[in-house]
Amino acid sequence: MNTPGSSGSAAFLEWLDQWYDGLAPASLRETVLADGAEKVAVIVVDLLVGFCSEGALANPRVNALGPMAAAFLRDAWDAGVRHLVFASDAHPENSLEFRSFPPHCIRGTREAEVIEVLRELPFFDQAIHLEKGSLSVGQEPSLSAWQDRHPEVTTFVIIGDCTDLCVYHTAMHLQLQAISLGHEAAIYVPAELVDTYDLPVEVAQGIGALPHDGDLLHRLFLYHMALNGVRVVRALTP
Repeated sequence: MNTPGSSGSAAFLEWLDQWYDGLAPASLRETVLADGAEKVAVIVVDLLVGFCSEGALANPRVNALGPMAAAFLRDAWDAGVRHLVFASDAHPENSLEFRSFPPHCIRGTREAEVIEVLRELPFFDQAIHLEKGSLSVGQEPSLSAWQDRHPEVTTFVIIGDCTDLCVYHTAMHLQLQAISLGHEAAIYVPAELVDTYDLPVEVAQGIGALPHDGDLLHRLFLYHMALNGVRVVRALTP
């Protein structure tokens, strides 16, 4: 096995950058909606105040997603998509997740609110809002209940944060669920509408945290989703 830093790892990382740079866009109307807008759902993962602008886990990389996500949701709505699902952290104060991450997005606090640029969308009140207590909304019975009510939905577009955490677990849950049940499904993740945080080694060491290379983990987990059949694209154009 190649050890980190070996020529094998270096070759793979070089290939990974080339793969990422070569991701192509896809057409929302001509590709994703080809079988009808009623069969498509957009899942917005964790675009919350606590990950964008306030709190221990707020990060400018994630915050930058807000305007782009709003523009995409307008495009999707204009194209006829009516299944909009916001999957959002809403932790209890004693969440076991706080053993791994600092307290964040506690239910009922401002951090747990969807960011303003999305709440201002004229159709925001028509979206479905699912609270989640872990990295995966797939662990929540509310998602299964929603899917049972909408068996027509076989295509999912996932946007939000973080690429290697909640987005990854959402995409993989839906992909593996479809495979397990033998259902035809298409799971799209547009690389320009997801991102993850960055915590350099020197900063992490200074605060006693685990480092987190945002660029590497963003690319690596997009690749791992693609490796498992998720349709990773550069962007979804109108």
